[in-house]
Amino acid sequence: MIGKIGKLPPAIALCVLCLAVPALAQQPVDWQIGFQPAADERMENIIWMHAMLMWIMAAICFLVLGLLVYILVRFNERANPTPSATTHNTLLEVAWTIVPVAVLVIIAIPSFGILYQQEVVPETDFTIKAIGKQWYWTYEYPDHGNFSFDALMIPEAQSAPAIPQGEPRLLGTSNRVVVPVNATVHLLATASDVIHAWAVPSFGVKIDAVPGRINETWFRPTEEGVYYGQCSELCGARHAFMPIAVEVVSRSRFEEWIGEAQARFGSVVPPRETQIAADAQ
Repeated sequence: MIGKIGKLPPAIALCVLCLAVPALAQQPVDWQIGFQPAADERMENIIWMHAMLMWIMAAICFLVLGLLVYILVRFNERANPTPSATTHNTLLEVAWTIVPVAVLVIIAIPSFGILYQQEVVPETDFTIKAIGKQWYWTYEYPDHGNFSFDALMIPEAQSAPAIPQGEPRLLGTSNRVVVPVNATVHLLATASDVIHAWAVPSFGVKIDAVPGRINETWFRPTEEGVYYGQCSELCGARHAFMPIAVEVVSRSRFEEWIGEAQARFGSVVPPRETQIAADAQ
């Protein structure tokens, strides 16, 4: 298993903590410059990989800068009035071939593991299907009675902190995807009109939803809470108003919610005219 933040060397761990946002892990915050804290093992590995690459890039930049300064000082016309006629240096030529290759190997080994973890779906607990539409998501739970529901953005006028649910601006949805903590969820993504993308940063998930095609991915949330994302493809005029909200709850609460959802949503999908009217509000 690729290392987690808690297992990083102190210097790298400090860098990651400095880039991470404090307190609220489920959504972006003002002046954020780093990743949202991870709520999935794969996202922890992505943050680890990012931190490692940052240190490698910083080392390369300082090395190149140091070489440039050294050359400017040591080999300028005043300090070196009689230039050398040397055209080859075997040691240097071998070094600047082997060192970059070694750096690329160091980067490649963990990146292959992360890519494999992203692409290969392990044994999962249940499946959710996300269908992208202009401009909202429809979700189906085929393993729990095959009920479905729509998740539309809560109108901005209703997103003030005064409302009971306290939904964040432009990220709250009329219905949330609900999953149990520490469950491996198999996500199927497709679309009914144009290409969309289902993305939740804290889970390290981003997958295209393509009309006429089903793509798959998975996630395993490790902490309870509400995690937000957005469509990450330019899907039309209201692309920026197509949020995703995933509520991670205990297993007992999930079973309760399944019963409530089956009674509320059943297997009936609201007429498209109703969806369009709600989306336009």
